[in-house]
Amino acid sequence: MVRALGNVVEVMPISEREMYRVELKGDTIEKIQKINAVTRALINEPNTVFIFPAKHFITPEEDRRRAIETISLELKEQLKAFEKEGKVLEAERLKRRTRYDLAMIREVGYCNGIENYSRHFSGKLPGEPPDTLLSYFVKNNKDFLTIIDESHVTVPQIGGMYGGDRARKETLVSHGFRLPSAKDNRPLSFAEFERAIGQTLFTSATPGAYELKKSPVPVEQVIRPTGLIDPEISVKPISEKGKYRGQIADFIAEAEEAIKKGGRVIATTLTKKMAEDLAAYLKEKGVKTEYLHSDIETLPRIEILTNFRKGVFDCLVGVNLLREGLDLPEVSLIGILDADREGFLRSETSLIQIIGRAARNVAGRVILYADVMTGSMKRAIGETNRRRAIQLAHNKAHGITPQTIIKKVHSIAESLGLEHKRAVAELVELDKAALAHKKPAQLIKEKKAQMNAAVKMLDFETSAILRDEIVELEKMV
Repeated sequence: MVRALGNVVEVMPISEREMYRVELKGDTIEKIQKINAVTRALINEPNTVFIFPAKHFITPEEDRRRAIETISLELKEQLKAFEKEGKVLEAERLKRRTRYDLAMIREVGYCNGIENYSRHFSGKLPGEPPDTLLSYFVKNNKDFLTIIDESHVTVPQIGGMYGGDRARKETLVSHGFRLPSAKDNRPLSFAEFERAIGQTLFTSATPGAYELKKSPVPVEQVIRPTGLIDPEISVKPISEKGKYRGQIADFIAEAEEAIKKGGRVIATTLTKKMAEDLAAYLKEKGVKTEYLHSDIETLPRIEILTNFRKGVFDCLVGVNLLREGLDLPEVSLIGILDADREGFLRSETSLIQIIGRAARNVAGRVILYADVMTGSMKRAIGETNRRRAIQLAHNKAHGITPQTIIKKVHSIAESLGLEHKRAVAELVELDKAALAHKKPAQLIKEKKAQMNAAVKMLDFETSAILRDEIVELEKMV
């Protein structure tokens, strides 16, 4: 964070908790002060301070000159290629964009999108692997270990990163938005990634074909120290038949029964629209329900999950987010609607992952609603029952009685407010000392003036801290 006011510049390095105030006179630094980021109290006056650049491609002037030369040469070659193909508009677009970027690099050492010229700054050859965090580790080190968590999802994403980036850059280059060298600002290809990682540990409850091929004898960790067993699975029809009123009516009855016993309930649908409609219908039927899908932003998503665990509502309807990484020990029932619709959301892997969300509760149950038993369903049920049998045998042999995991519910709102509360507390402590020399009314008046000044400078974070400080002072008076 940087803030400038007149001849004073305040810098907050991302790696530190304190700020640096730099006073300038023309092009000369007159004074450097290290100050508290909240109270602005002086800590010390260092002679020197190291502030690292916010961007990677801040280079010495000699490297910049070399990069400018090679970028200019590439521009000439690409303009000739466009003119030969009759792409006049693309040539003009590329010429204007690149010349502007070169002028910025020449004058200030930086331009927006400078990473697209990374090959010229690093001196790498066309097609050479880019520098990544893996570059910092010693190659061929027998002690180097890579651990890939949830590998059934992560491994395909590694290959997908390169493919997606390549497709986007090809479009930018062909339309004259970027030079061809922009394609070298990319993630590692899957083959390059494989060469860089060496020995690897893949962890997943549902390993994919790649991991199983690489690890012909996988190590299983089926037994849980808590003794918790995989949930019981039952299959019920989707369609109405006789007295049976179909999957929705049956799920509502099962959900109400589970909620009466103090449990929470999850329902998974095939589309976001179905999730929203089902949530609305369940609310009409008196079941406290919310939906969760990818259109909901990250923080509201966490808040929904927190409220679900706290019991603010009892039923959560989702599509594909209620899978890996979600630890919801309060959930005792999961209803998988339309489980016989073969596809990505009802594959063996997806079904096992969804079923696993009920494995944290001793009373965990899963209902698959299906009119046909698909191959994915058979395999998912078979694998779950196999793991369940292993855990039951272990529990019997060692006299273990399974118990539901007790896990504290952390509120995201409370976590985000901790820093603010800490800052207010620090200021109140300083105010207690100041009250020995000043009248309370005078101190409050000064704080209000500071708060108003902060608002005028659009520093709303500081003004909010001062506002809460004034409230605490008024309580003390």
